[in-house]
Amino acid sequence: MSERKLIVLGTASQVPARDRNQNGYFLRFDGQGFLFDPGEGTQRQMIHSGVSVSEITRIFISHFHGDHCLGLAGIIQRISLDRVPHAIEIHYPASGQMYYENLRDACSYHRTAHLVERPIFQDGTLHEDDLIQIEAKRLDHDIDTYGFRVREKDSWTLNPQRLREAGISGEAAGRLKKEGSLSVGEQIVCIEDVGSKMPGQIFAYVMDTRLCPAVYELASGADMLLMEATFLSSLEDKSREYGHLTAAQAGAVARDCGVKLLVISHYSQRYLSSDPLVQEAARFHPETRAAGDGDHIDFPRRKRPDLAGRDL
Repeated sequence: MSERKLIVLGTASQVPARDRNQNGYFLRFDGQGFLFDPGEGTQRQMIHSGVSVSEITRIFISHFHGDHCLGLAGIIQRISLDRVPHAIEIHYPASGQMYYENLRDACSYHRTAHLVERPIFQDGTLHEDDLIQIEAKRLDHDIDTYGFRVREKDSWTLNPQRLREAGISGEAAGRLKKEGSLSVGEQIVCIEDVGSKMPGQIFAYVMDTRLCPAVYELASGADMLLMEATFLSSLEDKSREYGHLTAAQAGAVARDCGVKLLVISHYSQRYLSSDPLVQEAARFHPETRAAGDGDHIDFPRRKRPDLAGRDL
């Protein structure tokens, strides 16, 4: 398995703080590079965190409030400056097309970036291939806002002993893994007979929303859930008024959805430390950590079937 890691570029909400940049998150996922919500200053944060624009393969904008998108202009211009050779797909709410174009064309520069613009009109699949599926679901905020879910598809681990017993080796094993069944003499061998299924991992991204069904759908069964925890529960009424979640709500969602690791972020500037926020969330879901600017957070280890079919 290639590297799977969340790199935190910023954790502030409405305004940056002395030790918090505005939002920005970079997900390394098996050779892909997904940049989420580049707020103001993201380009500089990437330099500090060891992330190059050449690593970006997709950009996701959840909504067009400034703390989630103002850094996009600089990122696009840096992509052009560095002459990144591959195409980069950009997903964003279709209702914000004017804001996207304003950011893309914020000033004069020599445009060489190959950007593939993918405005989101409704819930659904944004991308799917043999390895992953990426979905978007509309959240409940004051403007059109989407959450995202990256799901690795299930795969199979073949048991060498069972393969030998079935008379399968070499290229035939590869065909079995690809096609799901194989003719061996007069028998049909199915992959279930000689292998164990390995569930794919899931990353979910939920920012700037009230509680709504989409929150739970995105979070369900996630290995890592990156979620806003803007306020403490003592300000739940204010949180609801402004379309946000409390740390307690984030923890309860993670608990109810069977999340392995909850990572909270997007803190109100009123909190000088994230400690009370993570403590509140952890009362509901112990496997919680507070994101900090510059953090590199590995995916939780997943269970892998061993040769005898047991989980490691």
